[in-house]
Amino acid sequence: MLPKAVIFDMDGVLVDSMPYHADAWITVFADVGIRICREDIYDIEGSNHEGIIRLVFRKAGRNPTPEDFNVLARKKREIFQKINKVTVFPEIYECLELLKNKCLLGVVSGSDRAVVMELLLRFFPKIFDAVVTGNDVKEGKPSPEPYLKAVGMLKIAKDECIVIENAPLGVESAKGAGLFCIAIPTYVEAQRLKGADVVLANHGMLKEYITKLSFD
Repeated sequence: MLPKAVIFDMDGVLVDSMPYHADAWITVFADVGIRICREDIYDIEGSNHEGIIRLVFRKAGRNPTPEDFNVLARKKREIFQKINKVTVFPEIYECLELLKNKCLLGVVSGSDRAVVMELLLRFFPKIFDAVVTGNDVKEGKPSPEPYLKAVGMLKIAKDECIVIENAPLGVESAKGAGLFCIAIPTYVEAQRLKGADVVLANHGMLKEYITKLSFD
């Protein structure tokens, strides 16, 4: 049986975008003498810009200045907008079709609001009832704050909602908020997502899972 609401993470769940986010971060961190790879960003995916900057600097044994937060976030956003060739995972439109008009739909992303809204407008206009971005919370994932905010916006009980995630910090955030979480290992190994209630191998299996819920 379908829940009253389904909340999707964005990058890696709705759209295949993380390689472009990672490459943008690689460039801006290189400008301040910190070398990283895509996997470094995949490991902390879901955190907002402030959280990513803080975590990367900490790993490098450094502390970011207030100027670092402002400058790096701005540069990263500009680079991402120039280089991204984001696509929607094919099965996602089928999943949304199964859910449309049957339950409320939300998005919780750690990405910048301008980026999130541009992608939603491009690929999913007028689909989602609530959107929470990295700019909308004080603490990003893995804090439960983003998902708790979405639940409040949708005006539902926690046990009436499921979350679909793909990143360790996102799973931690959803479970910390007391929500049922389905995870897909889009960019990390499945074992990194074992904190989720259900781990599905790919988006095709997600479509099958939602199909079964729709017709229960």
